[in-house]
Amino acid sequence: MTDEATRAARLLEAQAKAAELFAAIEDRSLVAAGEGERAVSDRIRDLANEMFGKTRHWHKRVVRSGPNTLLPYRENPPDRVIGADDIVFADFGPLFEEWEADFGRTFVLGDDPVKHRLRDDLPRIFAAGRRTFEAAPDITGQQLYAEVERLAADAGWTLGGWHAGHLVGEFPHETIDGADVESYVAPGNDTPLRRTDRAGRRCHWILEIHLVDHEHGFGGFHEQLLDLG
Repeated sequence: MTDEATRAARLLEAQAKAAELFAAIEDRSLVAAGEGERAVSDRIRDLANEMFGKTRHWHKRVVRSGPNTLLPYRENPPDRVIGADDIVFADFGPLFEEWEADFGRTFVLGDDPVKHRLRDDLPRIFAAGRRTFEAAPDITGQQLYAEVERLAADAGWTLGGWHAGHLVGEFPHETIDGADVESYVAPGNDTPLRRTDRAGRRCHWILEIHLVDHEHGFGGFHEQLLDLG
């Protein structure tokens, strides 16, 4: 079994590569008006292969724009062409040497101030959620979800999904079952996030912030490691 220090280092290395990929997405302007969501997703996949060799992904690749950004992960909306004054998010789960990354960021095209405010609130609310986690050694999944929900409401947004994060680790990590709420930062998970899994390994977590504005018809997304980094 890999020791805990090595596990943490490998997860951080995987995330650093995902962050490098997303920086390249922006540098190469892959998220652009007139492009279809699926085409952008395929170009990001090809870019990951170019940068890191043949890259597998442990969950479906997600690129959503406009009203599609309101929908939670499990939905599969029809392909949409990105507009000139649009908001877009990308959610990718690349595998690097069998270690999982899960990384999401939001891009805004144009000058819409509400879209820009939402994009800028995403990392701020993520950071506040992480501070809550760091300050409470015995915090449970449902307690952290409630705090993220409060932070979102205070900023004028609504959470877009039933959970705000999940387990992450070696691939395949401990099965994430939709019926197993203990695998999620979610209402009903009254177990501490700082615990070991069934194999005796320390649990590591992704915190994901999906903010939506139903009045204006769009949302945004931001995710990365919660307990490391």
